[in-house]
Amino acid sequence: MIITQINDALWTYLLIGVLVLCGLWFTFKTKGVQFRMIGEMFRLLGDSATTGNKKEKKDKHKNISSFQAFAVSVATRVGTGNLAGVATAIAIGGPGSVFWMWVIALLGSATAFVESTLAQLFKKRNRESFIGGPAYYIKKGLHCNWLSITFAVLLTLTFGLAYNSIQSNTITDAMEEAFGLSPILVAIILSVTALIIVFGGIHRIANVSAVLVPIMALGYFILVLVIIIMNYELIPYVFKVIITNAFGLEQSVGGAIGATIMTGVKRGLFSNEAGEGSAPNVAATATVSHPVKQGLIQALGVFTDTILVCSCTAFVILISGLYKVPELNGIALTQSALESEIGSAGPTFIAVAIFLFAFSSIIGNYYYGEANIRFMTSNKAVLTAYRILSGGVVVFFGALATLETVWNFGDLFMALITICNLIAIIALGKYAFRLLDDYRAQKKKGIKEPIFRKSQFPEIEKELEAWDE
Repeated sequence: MIITQINDALWTYLLIGVLVLCGLWFTFKTKGVQFRMIGEMFRLLGDSATTGNKKEKKDKHKNISSFQAFAVSVATRVGTGNLAGVATAIAIGGPGSVFWMWVIALLGSATAFVESTLAQLFKKRNRESFIGGPAYYIKKGLHCNWLSITFAVLLTLTFGLAYNSIQSNTITDAMEEAFGLSPILVAIILSVTALIIVFGGIHRIANVSAVLVPIMALGYFILVLVIIIMNYELIPYVFKVIITNAFGLEQSVGGAIGATIMTGVKRGLFSNEAGEGSAPNVAATATVSHPVKQGLIQALGVFTDTILVCSCTAFVILISGLYKVPELNGIALTQSALESEIGSAGPTFIAVAIFLFAFSSIIGNYYYGEANIRFMTSNKAVLTAYRILSGGVVVFFGALATLETVWNFGDLFMALITICNLIAIIALGKYAFRLLDDYRAQKKKGIKEPIFRKSQFPEIEKELEAWDE
């Protein structure tokens, strides 16, 4: 048992080190794209949300807009990691884990930019829309079939199975805590509803996410903002306890600094998914004139997830002071913290929020698996079996499993797919850097909407089948 724990710790530290180094490297090579171009990120997202894709009206294919792709990716990011995951991080690693979640998000946004830009570059035209992701850019960019297949299998297991178990598990706990609903009843309702949506394909998933994500994120943010205003005098204390605990200056809760860093980074990665290779699967579906556009929008998704939504949960928990109660963990801690601030409506609100957050993650996670199933086979029977397994069986199983079982399962597969993806984006990052230079050059010339032409990359032009001249 001791040897296993040591090996797990070494593996986690190795993964953390690689993620941080990649984040630093990509930040350096892109000249801090996540900071310098944040205004452009909001402009692109706003334009897409208000006008959609003008090309859709003329194109015979159904297209996914940048905003819809953003909504699906945020739907998977903004889930149990933002409510239960943050609470678990604080309970195990102490308040300082929040600081390390911020750090991994700031660095990870550069990584998210690179992986999503590459997904756009190497995407392909599917029957209904574009399709792509790490499996596709590994095969087309690295010409490494065994690694692309390995990634596709691992991602399908991670998101379509493991992560969907986590989401349904948290929904069940929240509903039982708030309304006393039977876990079996909740499991049945979740499974049936998920199956109805996933059998509608990416377009139904995108449409549902485009409605759910803005409502749930804005509603949660407004509630927390009210709580912060009501407790404004505690804000300096909140920042103080986060910073002091992050550097081991106040380890009254959560043990050593190593546990604080490790917990914060693990939960931060689970929440924002930067470097995992998940968001690129939906980033590739968007119809844009230049790959960098979707890269920038997906980088903004990391900020939305961790800096905004995760911080909301952390502030409520730290303001309440209930993180010091050892019996409270996971979603129960978040519910109790809200109850202490807004009364008996707290658990009910969190139950509704976690249903929206986690359910949107379930359907988004499902699509990540579908994209990789389609990469491995075009057999409709296999896809149908996966839809039943991911949207039905796994959701039902996860709702009734133990918290420790599903989280450990998710952590293991998260590490494996992250390593596969990081190998690919480190090797292919040069294309993302060149695309960013081209985008900036066109913007400097006064071109509001830069356009990419595949002839700019003659060495891989034949692999860029989705890009017309």
